[in-house]
This record gives sequence, structure tokens and C-alpha cells, in this order.
Amino acid sequence: MPGRIQPLVTGEIYHVFNLGIAHGPTFTDKREYLRAKNVLWYYRFASLPVRFSYFSVLNQDERVSLTRELNISGEKLIDCLCFCFMPNHFHFLVRQVKDNGISKFMSNFQNSYTRYFNTKNSRLGQLFLDQFKATRIETEEQLLHISRYIHLNPYTAYVVKTLSDLETFPWSSLGEYFNPKKFQISESQTIVSQFKTAIDYKKFVFDQADYQRQLDGIKHLTLEG
Repeated sequence: MPGRIQPLVTGEIYHVFNLGIAHGPTFTDKREYLRAKNVLWYYRFASLPVRFSYFSVLNQDERVSLTRELNISGEKLIDCLCFCFMPNHFHFLVRQVKDNGISKFMSNFQNSYTRYFNTKNSRLGQLFLDQFKATRIETEEQLLHISRYIHLNPYTAYVVKTLSDLETFPWSSLGEYFNPKKFQISESQTIVSQFKTAIDYKKFVFDQADYQRQLDGIKHLTLEG
């Protein structure tokens, strides 16, 4: 992976995203989406006893024990504030917790998932572009708007047709915001705490859904013109 000109700063939040090579498919069925989600959960942590491919084939008791240990006391590379997997790309909103944490996490995530995808689909070579994009979040307003943009992605791109479908879309963090669990991937409080309740955040997201979809349509018309 090529070196990054601007360093990623510990303690700062970044919108991180990447595309499939030539905009090719990266997630094509439920098994692949689930694998990506599990790999995201696993490689947030800094000190791991085995690669995810080995973790995934441990017996159930061993997996449950290690999962509990990581969730309770595992040191992290990054906090994932929100995420979304789409058919040919992904978005993460992450806070770097350890120096070089985002780069290490992204290398582990992309390499692990690519090995799985290539084996499953009998293919060779890279799956994602060489260099992921990372934009630093500079204001609270930007943080909220980027989180909304990420969570609306499936609706904007017509991966789901309705807002009800968006609310239950399993491959983003939105459901964790509305129905928080004891152990979950997203550290949702950084964003939800900016609102009185999670319902207010839901209103913030959903009120702009059709507008974001309209803007995306205009962008495509402009690009095709």
C-alpha cells in the first residue's frame, strides 16, 4: 500500500472509504457482507492471538471466550463510530486510538477480507484500490453530516427502497444506533450524544433522505452529460 502524504493523527476522527478495483463488486451476497462485518469487528483490536481466518474456525466455546475477552478489555486500534458496506465500496467513520491505528486496521481488514473473497470466488489479485481515502473531521457539524451521509448510502443508491428497509439494513451501523446492544461494533454515543434521544438522530437522518437521493441523481446526470 503506497505511503500516505498526510499522517493520520491519533485522537482525530476520519471518514475512511474505499472502492473495488474498476468499481467492481466487493460484496455480492449475505455471506460476504457478514464476513466483512465480522472482520471489521475483529481487527478494531490491537493485540490479537490469531488471524481472523483462524478465529473463525475455533470451536464455539473458544470463539465465545475470546469474543467476550476482546469486547470487555481488548485494546483498540480504532473506535468505529459508524460503518456501511455497499455492493462495490464501503464507508467507515473512525477515531484513531493508537498511533498508526487506522492504517494497520485498514491493512488487516482489506487483506483479510480480500483473501476470503478471492478464495470464495476463485479469483486472484487486489479487490480494493491501492490507497484508501481518509478525510479528517474538523467540526461537530461535519461529523454529524458525514454520519448521516454514510447511514443514508443504501437508500441513496437504491440498495433499499424505503426508509423502513434502511432502518433494518443489516450491513451498516444504523440499527445499532436505534437498538443499542451491550457489545456492538459502533461507538454510537459520540454522535447520538449530540441529540436529546436516538429518535432525534433518526429524524436528523431520515429528514434529508430524499434530498440526498435527489442530489445523487443530479450528480450522475452531470457526470453523464
